[in-house]
Amino acid sequence: MDTGTIIIIILLAIGSIQGLIYGFILIKSTEYNKLANRILATILLLLSYRLSIQIMRLFGLGYYDSWYYIMIDISWVYGALIYFYTKAQTQTNFKFKRKDWIHFLPVVVQICCSVFVRLQNLYWDGTKESLSWLGYYGYVVWMNNSTIYIVASILIIVYAYKSQKLLNSVNEEINISTTKLTWIKRIVKSFLVYFSLVLIVLLIDLLVYKSLNNGSYFYFTRFYYYPFFVGIAVMTYWIGLEGFARRNDPELTIKTMMNPDELERLKSISRKLENAMENDKLFKDQELSLNSISEQLNIKPYLISKSLSEVYNKRFNDFVNEYRVKEVQSLLLNSNNSKYTLLSIAMDAGFNSKSSFNRAVKKQLGILPSELKGKK
Repeated sequence: MDTGTIIIIILLAIGSIQGLIYGFILIKSTEYNKLANRILATILLLLSYRLSIQIMRLFGLGYYDSWYYIMIDISWVYGALIYFYTKAQTQTNFKFKRKDWIHFLPVVVQICCSVFVRLQNLYWDGTKESLSWLGYYGYVVWMNNSTIYIVASILIIVYAYKSQKLLNSVNEEINISTTKLTWIKRIVKSFLVYFSLVLIVLLIDLLVYKSLNNGSYFYFTRFYYYPFFVGIAVMTYWIGLEGFARRNDPELTIKTMMNPDELERLKSISRKLENAMENDKLFKDQELSLNSISEQLNIKPYLISKSLSEVYNKRFNDFVNEYRVKEVQSLLLNSNNSKYTLLSIAMDAGFNSKSSFNRAVKKQLGILPSELKGKK
């Protein structure tokens, strides 16, 4: 095995392993954007498996076995997954509807075509005459040309473009910082640009290069085959990192025109919440919940949630935990508390477990809880 092949294997393996690890992490992520995280996980796992197949081929394994064909048969699904990932990130409480499944029809068509073409091997005896007209030319178009990759690239480009339009339509309406919207745009744009380049190369190969080389098999002889998969590995690695880092970002919520009186009512509720936290220190109650604070303030739970969402763009737990983290920082400034452990101070501030304390500190301050003492 030459040095170039070893380098390619290493690059593909890095992307594949990264995608597998973060794919499984995103599947289990349940705090925010559960559906979006799982769609992204599906993309990562499919890309990772595709890279794994290529690594196996470099070792002389997996040539045209069932696992190889399964991956080829579902390569037309990526475009739809990118589109629905964008929808899940930009539409609150998005769920698949019956009409949405039409977008996965290309995958069904691909599977049917692929099965039909492979069945021709049962009749082929090495001559053209052993196959039907449809069987022969179907095999030529499907197996001897870059048809699968061309269609897959076109679908990704079309759905990435649709995703961009969707993102642009909510650009002026989202009730959140543009950081998250920007990173989603980067993912969509990376697919759009990369597969536009891939499509150009494939078309040049089909229309020019192949005709000059007596119609030889495109995927065994062309210079771009493994560079293409190295590019996929790089994208998988990057998307895995970004998806993992932002898996618990708050969902994008669309602003709605609100009656001024209603908005003022919500602001009044938010002031009562602030007073309850700052003066009454309700956050120190480890059992504090939306229902319990609702009873204490005599305000319906849904109005508290709506107030926090519209005025602060926060969820109840995040709102309360911000006060708790600040309380921990305040208690650490008092030298009399140096004899207590960090966890006991956190419990005194209202946290009811080490894990909830750790998550809140990481989310709000971006540091490990153990670093808090160094930031007094």
